[in-house]
Amino acid sequence: MPRVSILLTCFNHLDYIQEAWDSIQAQTYRDFEVIALDDGSTDGTREWLTAHAAGARIEFNPQNIGTYATLNRGLELAEGEFIAVFNDDDVWGPEKLQRQVEALDKNPRVGLVHTSGWFINGRSERHPDPAPLGFPWPKTGNGDQLATLVDHNQIITSSVLFRAACAEQSGPFDPQFYGCGDWQMWLRIARGWEVAHVDEPLTFYRVHDTNAARNTTKMDEDSWRIREWITTWEGTEDKSRPRLDDAFAHNWVCLGTERALRGDLKGARQAYGEAIRRRPTRAKSYARYLATLLTPKVARQWR
Repeated sequence: MPRVSILLTCFNHLDYIQEAWDSIQAQTYRDFEVIALDDGSTDGTREWLTAHAAGARIEFNPQNIGTYATLNRGLELAEGEFIAVFNDDDVWGPEKLQRQVEALDKNPRVGLVHTSGWFINGRSERHPDPAPLGFPWPKTGNGDQLATLVDHNQIITSSVLFRAACAEQSGPFDPQFYGCGDWQMWLRIARGWEVAHVDEPLTFYRVHDTNAARNTTKMDEDSWRIREWITTWEGTEDKSRPRLDDAFAHNWVCLGTERALRGDLKGARQAYGEAIRRRPTRAKSYARYLATLLTPKVARQWR
């Protein structure tokens, strides 16, 4: 039984899949299986996998069902102790898995470990940071990182290796999300496990016209749903955890802005009021509260 299960998610990235596959084969850590999960590609990716992905277990969805439903199929099939999610347009450095397995073996309290890296373009050249993604510097640090992840998602999906036991404990990915289901999964893991970070450039996220993050409408919808969800379990967390009070106050501020942009001014005022109650010295929360008395469009400048 392999220690690592690589879930290679594929969808219409024929131009990039060869490089992704080569970077898997170049890993210095070799105790892994590859489960290639094609989510209804129509550009020749399926044919490429059949012809070139020797040794991989290949699963073809008959139609596009979405990233997180596809990943859940991979979780069902995975036999490894550790799970790596790898999008077929990204690239790994050769020592990526080696460094992460070492980190997980070193500390049984760590449930998830991610790496640094940088953006690349279609020619695999280093690309400037297309804010607000924040890579290549999503340094969560090591240990209890729940507050950091409540602030915002600091983890690039292809950079992650997590214990299969985390998904068994907290549940699979939520297939209702479009592009932020990974953030929600990392939050669920961080509620019960420590997070580790390998500060080496080992993951390379490709920027191109079809990145899911470019659909800002759907991404904003996901973000709103996650911030509403955080409020449902806020009161159950141990407030002695590092910086958690500040993170929850920040979540209420972000939620206020999300609600204002959706036209829910009453809900926005309630959220900003919660933020003020938790951090009464933060002047910006008062300004945002007052802005909801005028127009929701004012909130756009704070995104």
